[in-house]
Amino acid sequence: MDSHTVLYGVIGDPVRHSKSPVMLNRAFRESGINGVYGAFHVTPDRLGEAIAGMRALGFRGLNVTIPHKIDVMAYLDEIDEGARAVGAVNTIVNDGGRLTGFNTDGIGYVRSLKEEAEPDLAGKRIVVVGCGGAARGIVWALTRERPHSVVLVNRTAERARELAGFFPPEAAVSAADWAQLKDVCAEADVVINTTSVGMSPNVEAVPLDPSWLKPGAVASDLIYNPLTTAFLRRAAERGCRIHGGLGMFVYQGAYAFEYWTGKPAPVEAMRAVVLESFGEPAPSPLSR
Repeated sequence: MDSHTVLYGVIGDPVRHSKSPVMLNRAFRESGINGVYGAFHVTPDRLGEAIAGMRALGFRGLNVTIPHKIDVMAYLDEIDEGARAVGAVNTIVNDGGRLTGFNTDGIGYVRSLKEEAEPDLAGKRIVVVGCGGAARGIVWALTRERPHSVVLVNRTAERARELAGFFPPEAAVSAADWAQLKDVCAEADVVINTTSVGMSPNVEAVPLDPSWLKPGAVASDLIYNPLTTAFLRRAAERGCRIHGGLGMFVYQGAYAFEYWTGKPAPVEAMRAVVLESFGEPAPSPLSR
């Protein structure tokens, strides 16, 4: 670091588990950018102060994670069309003190899902479990793939209905009660867990019973720590195709990197360093 180093970071509560610093600092080194990226624990009552600090210290960019993706919008100068459409921000760009919010969650997730598990989502029946900030971006991106239907299920049913009402009728997004989860999963081609259930350190917890999924369906989990959750492990035993959260994590970070720097993200290096941080070997190009 020197007096020319550009500052970046991620804010969240909690945030110490984040692999974003490992991944983005590698991306800056790989691209020859004099930048540094840190993780900052920000509680909800200090969110406004944190964003003011971003302006004051001249941070070029921030990622935003749980639980701030929705509330942070009130502190920004401009919201990108895609982020505005879903009502959540996970990336902030600072242009000379003017802060613009973007959402890279959805586009990062769908790119990963199509590359790793289901290349064609058109006409598919999709179930999304959980309706937090990440789910908003993911559902928006899924609707652009022309699925047959997207059913939202949340323990607090009102949140599912509220999010479903966010989308026009032609998007075919609806809400179901928690008691209906078993039935909607039985019909689904893709079941996506967007909750934190199963995240380290509670690695044996599952968001729903994997036996509810039909064999051959895709079980998808946004969690990337652990790389294969208990939900995915048990779904694979049932004959499901599985899709973990690493790809989404890498791609949402790659899109953020590109918004901040205007340069192509070194995706393979980013993926490799995250895998290394888990003690896993990096995949060869032929294995992906």
